[in-house]
Amino acid sequence: MSATEKRKRSRVGVDLIRVLAAEGDRIFSTARARQLSSRVGLKEPYLWEALHHLHRDGWIVSLRRGLYALSPSVPGVTPAHEFEIAMALVSPAAISHWSALHYHGLTDQAPNMVFALTTAETSVPRLRGAKAKEARGGYSVGGIVYRFIQVKPERFFGMETVWVGDARVTVTDVERTLIDGLTMPQYCGDFPEVLSAFENAADRMDLDRIIDYALRLDQATAKRLGWVLEHVGVDITRLDGLRQVPIKGYRTLDPSGPRKGPCNSRWMIQENLPGRVSR
Repeated sequence: MSATEKRKRSRVGVDLIRVLAAEGDRIFSTARARQLSSRVGLKEPYLWEALHHLHRDGWIVSLRRGLYALSPSVPGVTPAHEFEIAMALVSPAAISHWSALHYHGLTDQAPNMVFALTTAETSVPRLRGAKAKEARGGYSVGGIVYRFIQVKPERFFGMETVWVGDARVTVTDVERTLIDGLTMPQYCGDFPEVLSAFENAADRMDLDRIIDYALRLDQATAKRLGWVLEHVGVDITRLDGLRQVPIKGYRTLDPSGPRKGPCNSRWMIQENLPGRVSR
């Protein structure tokens, strides 16, 4: 291939970037690039080559096979938000756990990765070898680690659609975010951070909704929620539905902690927090 032809193809690739930017496709698939390539005279056989060179030259960022984002270096393009990237990596997905706690203003501690909830049937991108170890079990893109927590489809509920910058993304609502802290506190900054989030949300959570969410999950979550709501000052008479949930044996308050500490017979909860939390 002559130098002139190489320059021509490079120019066509940059023209494709301009078209993608004009269409608002900050994140795009190979299929979308193929759909728009005819506008700039880029023939099908050369599409993969063009994408390779655009990636090499820093115009686009590879998210996973067949999925790209426009680079922040593209003039006039607002970089894709990390939440937007998470939604593109996996579908269905909802920003959740520690990321959602921070989004809702329930914690001042910013997570060092992006957490998202998805269903167990969803194909989640994974890394291998040394890269997987570096990403701590998540998937790394551009130095940001994305951690996808998979649940059964019937447990994938409690979301809302919000605007983050120029992107519409799905986030677990306040009540679901708090519930997730009771089931997987290790993904929310650990249990003391979850308790602090409940205290911060005491005046804004929908009590009926959060109780309904807990009852849709399992007995242990219902009992943990009852204990925590009583701890933050909710009238015990409003918690009868949680208290009456039948359960065999005590459950630990912090499911990620050791099985030790005093037992609360009202909630069938073993208070396994350091120093035991007191009201």
